[in-house]
Amino acid sequence: METELPLPFLVSVAVPPGLANLDGLTREEVSILGCPFLDAKPQLIEKFAKFFNRHSAEFQAHLDATALESQDDVLNLLDRGAKRVFVGPETLSQYTELGARVLPVVSTPDLSAASEHGLLVRGFDPKTWDVTKFIADARATKPKILYIKPADGVSLQELIDIAQKSNAIPILPSTGLTTNREDTSKLLLSKVLSSQWKSDRPDGLVPTVVTDEAGISLGLAYTSEESILEALRTQTGVYQSRKRGLWIKGATSGDTQELVRITLDCDNDTLKFVVKQKGRFCHLQQFGCFGNLGGIAALEQTLVSRKESAPEGSYAARLFSDEKLLRAKIMEEAEELCDAKTKEDVAFEAADLIFFALTKVISAGVSLADVQANLDAKSLKVKRRPGNAKGKWAEKEGIAVPAPAPAPSKPATTVEAASATDRILMQRIESAAISELDLQKTLQRPSQKSPEAILKIVGPIVDDVRKGGDKALLSYTHKFEKAISLTSPVLKAPFPAELMKLSPETTKAIDQSYENIRKFHAAQAEDKPLSVETMPGVICGRFSRPIERVGLYIPGGTAVLPSTALMLGVPAMVAGCNKIVLASPPRADGSISPEIVYIAHKVGAESIVLAGGAQAVAAMAYGTESVSKVDKILGPGNQFVTAAKMHVSNDTNAGVSIDMPAGPSEVLVIADKDANPAFVASDLLSQAEHGVDSQVILIAVDLSEAQLKAIEDEVHNQAIALPRVEIVRGSIKHSVTVLVKTIEDAMRISNDYAPEHLILQVNDAVRLVEKVVNAGSVFIGQWTPESVGDYSAGVNHSLPTYGYAKQYSGVNLASFMKHITCSNLTSEGLRNVGSAVMQLAGVEELHAHKRAVEIRLKYLNERKQ
Repeated sequence: METELPLPFLVSVAVPPGLANLDGLTREEVSILGCPFLDAKPQLIEKFAKFFNRHSAEFQAHLDATALESQDDVLNLLDRGAKRVFVGPETLSQYTELGARVLPVVSTPDLSAASEHGLLVRGFDPKTWDVTKFIADARATKPKILYIKPADGVSLQELIDIAQKSNAIPILPSTGLTTNREDTSKLLLSKVLSSQWKSDRPDGLVPTVVTDEAGISLGLAYTSEESILEALRTQTGVYQSRKRGLWIKGATSGDTQELVRITLDCDNDTLKFVVKQKGRFCHLQQFGCFGNLGGIAALEQTLVSRKESAPEGSYAARLFSDEKLLRAKIMEEAEELCDAKTKEDVAFEAADLIFFALTKVISAGVSLADVQANLDAKSLKVKRRPGNAKGKWAEKEGIAVPAPAPAPSKPATTVEAASATDRILMQRIESAAISELDLQKTLQRPSQKSPEAILKIVGPIVDDVRKGGDKALLSYTHKFEKAISLTSPVLKAPFPAELMKLSPETTKAIDQSYENIRKFHAAQAEDKPLSVETMPGVICGRFSRPIERVGLYIPGGTAVLPSTALMLGVPAMVAGCNKIVLASPPRADGSISPEIVYIAHKVGAESIVLAGGAQAVAAMAYGTESVSKVDKILGPGNQFVTAAKMHVSNDTNAGVSIDMPAGPSEVLVIADKDANPAFVASDLLSQAEHGVDSQVILIAVDLSEAQLKAIEDEVHNQAIALPRVEIVRGSIKHSVTVLVKTIEDAMRISNDYAPEHLILQVNDAVRLVEKVVNAGSVFIGQWTPESVGDYSAGVNHSLPTYGYAKQYSGVNLASFMKHITCSNLTSEGLRNVGSAVMQLAGVEELHAHKRAVEIRLKYLNERKQ
């Protein structure tokens, strides 16, 4: 199939492990351009697949796949939504049936390797290549599609000029593009774009068709180089009015636009803006300039409105609140459509089914554009499905169901049944066989984005929320959490009882955990203020006070974490903080986990901010119209949350502190010959399931091959039975078993690694605790799994990760307190210490300091006389 190119160039994006741009353009800007060029690295295949699952409709992604050895990896990328991949000419024959989806790539100016569909020439260097010959060859051979990717240091303007002369598509490194007019070292992106379009108007403006994500036309506007720069910079709808100059859509009406994508038409003389429209586009009382919506798009708008404000007891309200009723109606209408015979009946029943199916879609917080994106993604699949109906539905229609494959002679969960590629296996190293430096490299945590790269993404979000308040906060929640029905970013106490409906078992578990955590943290309270007489008449003291306002961040990414709400909320309550604010990402329907609401109620929280990520951190740091400003932010989160916390803590205008830096979860288990292999494996997996960037380390003390294999077998067998097995696979890939001979070696490695969780599954584990120097929390003996600390034992699970256990403590009662010192001197005390003070103040030439003592001593001496 031919791949439509939204723009006459691609943008080459530097791709770190998190699949966001390290430098140059942000991911959102690349999304707007719609055509990123990425290098497909073997270790990133799984991340690419997930990335395309989320963004296949946004991106016309092109990938250099020459680093991939497996044909399956290439096919998987195409199956997940990559628009085009490039492979070595020697392997091109494996993909002939995929046509223009797979093109050859060469690193020389020789165009003879071009397939009938095209070619990528990479490493293009005008300094060493014969450019004149290349242009002549390109014009003579006329490859259907010719891409050129420059070598490092090549002038991008020169590349663009050469590409135009050779009818090629240049691949522009994002590091060489900018939306900042003041950055003269890079090409201004708006200038690159404007150089590609054609205008026959005297003012040079380009007609711009504006559509929503579903492709429905909203109206016609005009674009200039200035307006498109502002649109790219702000990622909003900005146009050029023919009469009034720059036109920022919604600046006065409030009907704003989020810019999703820009394309040019086939003649390069008309732009298309794809936007997320808030409210109406037209100035008249209609949705768009060509009238109101109709058909399925109008139905979507109606259902969204009904979901937000359907009258109590109405049919719409019942459908949105009664999941079983909606499910029954969908099955009923599907069967009636199947039974329809005439054209009229089929149309009638199909309309009914679409109504109830779309009600289900809207109820789940999904948009019609999301559905269409999935249809587009499915159209890109290259692997064929058998097309059989599932069992009970096939049987109902009398279709023969294929017999199941014969059962294997051994259970599928055994290690023997798994191939080498399927086996979930940690890397093994022998500490005595490698250098200390190599050992440290092997135990290095999975790499995180550089602070500078993350700050380019986080900084603008924090700034937007600081300036825009509730409106900006809601906008990001709609964008990232897809909670488009949410109209307020805060849930205030007292919390409605219906938002705290839990099973008796869950309520009991939370109450028991709450009480244990409360007891442990209450025991950390200081009995009385400190008072020390450092010398006669000089009394120094210290007393504690709770931090008045605290913000508690509760992650909600791959797993809901009410336990974190307990671990932060309970000590805040015990400390006596006046105002406790929780923040957690809402679900797509705008609701929040009832467990978190219940815990917020128990700890006396003032409110719950319905937001996640950097935007939630910014809201608590600066405050908004609805969100209370706090003095300290605590809680774990991904690297974007961590970067936002550190960013606001460095801003004196925010006046906020944080608990600690944080990274992915981790565990280090020390096991000797007495350790139970099943216990060891379960502890490793309990952390591996947190996320693919988590790391688990096993230090095996003088274990035999049979004992090591027993642990490895347990890891595999237990892992494949877990619902989050694919996450475990990702984590285990960068996890390690270290073989050592002695406990002393094990503790030396552990203390150097400084794990978040340290588990001692060794004989006489209590004795080993005295050797622990660096760790977030220690779990002693075979009956103490790490999970008891995560939930209910009483210790806190908000701990330093990524090696920060060398400098930081985990969250404790003191995390919510501040210590204030005081001094109280008698006249005798001032005489005793005064000469030392005056001498040191004189050395530092701080004469007012010296005089403050001198005056008092003079006064005492005069009184004495």
